[in-house]
Amino acid sequence: MPLYSTDTEVLRTAVDWLAQGHRPLLVTVARTWGSSPRPAGSLMLMRGDGQYCGSVSGGCVEQDLLERYRAGELPDSFPTLLDYGIDRAEATRLGLPCNGRLELLVEELASAEPLHILLQRMAERQPVARRVCLRTGEASLHPVAVGEFSYSDTHLQKIFGPDWHMLLIGAGQLSAYVAQIALMLDYRVIVCDPRSDQADSAIFGGCEIVAGMPDDAVREWATHPRCAVIALTHDPKLDDMALLDALASPAFYIGAIGSKLNCEKRRERLKSLGVSPQQLQRLHAPVGLPIGSHSPPEIAVSILAELTASRHRAQQAQHDAASAA
Repeated sequence: MPLYSTDTEVLRTAVDWLAQGHRPLLVTVARTWGSSPRPAGSLMLMRGDGQYCGSVSGGCVEQDLLERYRAGELPDSFPTLLDYGIDRAEATRLGLPCNGRLELLVEELASAEPLHILLQRMAERQPVARRVCLRTGEASLHPVAVGEFSYSDTHLQKIFGPDWHMLLIGAGQLSAYVAQIALMLDYRVIVCDPRSDQADSAIFGGCEIVAGMPDDAVREWATHPRCAVIALTHDPKLDDMALLDALASPAFYIGAIGSKLNCEKRRERLKSLGVSPQQLQRLHAPVGLPIGSHSPPEIAVSILAELTASRHRAQQAQHDAASAA
């Protein structure tokens, strides 16, 4: 069974509901204040009989939206903006954290055709910007290389598809588990393993498999600060080749598997090859958070947890740099 990101799940569900004759509402978190449970850009789909898909808060706001929808209490025209958590009493009633507040954009979906186009581009691993005009309600698609969610008085723009990349060195069992979770987090996953008997396309569905040498793959893919490189072969000849180039790249996260002793030996080897102490500080090795993981699925969870924290820090740094420019 293919694994989908939450965005893909919402869009596929919308296509199915439209085919069944429903006119679902698409809800997007436009803006948040305080300790919001879900970030801007999060999606929820709902229909008049109470079914919904996705999440904008984690539970309580969803139920309130559905009750208002069934009771006919939502505005008659779309798109429309709804505010949740304006005062402490409402925030407490809805289960929002202290000072939490959400502004939601609600659209009515009338046609599956633009969603088919969007899903096709996402299936082709092409990042796409979906821009909604707040005055007319028109939704349009635009190609992007790297983009950010944006919201203003005139439009809301959300990026669909993988503008974050993950290069995995090694096509073993651990890589398969890491890849599965990464696909659900909407990464474009590239698996590099020059050992032809290792890469099984059946267990790496949704990933791109390359059979070249790891250093070549790093130079091809790790060219921007939205890429992660993770070496998982346990073979120093392959892992070290990848890390040597990765540590000189703009990748936001670089990790390698191994025991503490082996990772220290690796650092010494890389240092002897000219890697600077500053570059070595970027290396997460042993890779992943120290949560006592032992099995491949547990280790994959620890890796993606550490990667997610690094991604949010990188995303905030990029946002701050863009704001200062």
